[in-house]
Amino acid sequence: MALARALIHRPGLLLLDEPLGALDALTRLEMQELIVSLWQEHGFTVLLVTHDVSEAVAMADRVLLIEDGKIGLDLTVDIARPRRIGSLRLAELEAEVLNRVMQRGEAEQSIRLHG
Repeated sequence: MALARALIHRPGLLLLDEPLGALDALTRLEMQELIVSLWQEHGFTVLLVTHDVSEAVAMADRVLLIEDGKIGLDLTVDIARPRRIGSLRLAELEAEVLNRVMQRGEAEQSIRLHG
């Protein structure tokens, strides 16, 4: 409902902060498709904040990973639309982001243990 209210005003920029986090898996996928469809139809810019790597890679043209208030990874998602969930390229990009996140987590864990 909040998405519908935001779109009534035909925004140039749509800010979405974890908008799908409370949804079940099927509804979440349907809403991802809806948001992408609306974005393509109306041409507004979307800034999506999410902790879900799959969601980020599936929906975005560019994924920014923020670490300590700075951009730690700037990844262009070079996959044509419509994107196929389960595609090899999508999985490769997800792995690239997850590897960066895990490296960061391992470094922080090491500092806590040895620092």
